[in-house]
Amino acid sequence: MRKTGKEIDITQSSNDTSADSRSIRLVTKSNETPEGDGFIVHRSFPSQSIRNLDPFLLLDEMGPLDLLPYETKGFPEHPHRGFVTVTYMLEGRFEHKDSQGNTGELGPGDVQWMTAGSGLVHSEMPEKEFAKNGGRLHGFQLWINLRKIDKWIKPDYQDVPSAKIPLIRTPDGKVSVKVIAGNYHDTKAVINTLTPILYLHFTLQPDSEVVQPVPENFNAFAYVISGNGLFGKDKTPVQEKNLIVFKNDGEYISIGSDNKNPLDVLLVAGMPFNEPVVQYGPFVMNTKEEIDKTMEDYRNGKIGKIEF
Repeated sequence: MRKTGKEIDITQSSNDTSADSRSIRLVTKSNETPEGDGFIVHRSFPSQSIRNLDPFLLLDEMGPLDLLPYETKGFPEHPHRGFVTVTYMLEGRFEHKDSQGNTGELGPGDVQWMTAGSGLVHSEMPEKEFAKNGGRLHGFQLWINLRKIDKWIKPDYQDVPSAKIPLIRTPDGKVSVKVIAGNYHDTKAVINTLTPILYLHFTLQPDSEVVQPVPENFNAFAYVISGNGLFGKDKTPVQEKNLIVFKNDGEYISIGSDNKNPLDVLLVAGMPFNEPVVQYGPFVMNTKEEIDKTMEDYRNGKIGKIEF
């Protein structure tokens, strides 16, 4: 992880939390899936084994994909209604536009937290200068459901540059964490969320460990970006491009690296809504009638279109 944002030294708790560490419910490998105009993503869920992880609806690792000069694979304009999309870039540059006239760019380490709410049309494509020269695109997209009472709110963007996202390091330098949402120890993310969410990017040097408190009612998962990790109460070994789903049987999640390679891993957790989920592609509502209305709105242009 590159050094960005305000860095703070913290000390890992020395208390024995092994008795309260969560165990693993499921480990599953992400599947290669074409999206947009041929962009290959590694999709962890939804899948045959996981429909969703309330309140989370989808996790895609975008790439890594090496673009040739003037090759513009991405995600042309498409609609959303009823949930939140979170784009987190690791490498490369995207530019986005939407039907409400918003535009912006995302570079390495940047995050876009887009609340689709009542609906919009947007596009995410390689930034023009980046596309001209070519290069590597790599990042993540996470979909988070909205509560019934929030599904009709006005769409909203939070474009957060990497420099503003807290980066925490342990004094021994063995663990660093980028706080995208929620908090790590006393450090709180700058992104505002409608519901309690934890989204952390850990980098562990060889032979190190982190123990992260997570409310017991939160559903939680981890995704291995690179390296080999040891997860949960039983220190289960998991390799890259695998998703780890934790049981709700403890107040801590333990993550360790092996003694050979650094470990890059995302840890995500959130409070479930326990509400009906009716999904049709990029629309996520609570009833079939709401989906039917959404389809009609889209056909009639009421969700909008990009005109610039």
